Amino acid sequence: MSIKIDGLDSALLAELAADPRVPILELAQRLGIARNTVQARMKRLEASGVVRGYPPDVDLQAIGFAVHAFLGIELDQNKMNDIVEALRDFPNVLEVHATTGRGDLLVRIAARSQPDLLSIIQRVHSIPGVKHTETMLALATPVEYRSLPLVEHLTSRTAAE
Repeated sequence: MSIKIDGLDSALLAELAADPRVPILELAQRLGIARNTVQARMKRLEASGVVRGYPPDVDLQAIGFAVHAFLGIELDQNKMNDIVEALRDFPNVLEVHATTGRGDLLVRIAARSQPDLLSIIQRVHSIPGVKHTETMLALATPVEYRSLPLVEHLTSRTAAE
């Protein structure tokens, strides 16, 4: 389901991204709108699934997981669901994407060290249906995951139309 968002929604999301624990009343003051408007907008954004939650942004390197890698997995197509479920049990697996191309899944992994990463990859290879993997080490992350620039672009384009 897709909903239409506007500049106020974008501003509200930007404020929450900068400070997820900001009280509703302070949000209203920062945006120059009524508290009830903020509550109604938040309820609409949450109910529609646009806002999925407010988890803390954890710096994995700060807690000892400095090695990040992407693992492309080529697999037996009949086993995809089982393999995805098995990957859910790996705490080091940060996300899994079904993809096109040679690899069927792209898996983002955090490890404490290269030997730790090797151990994780070996465990992935032991999952029935995994045929081949290709590992790409992330040397740096110059652009972290983000969605606000796209939201801001969407709402500024909508406002201009």
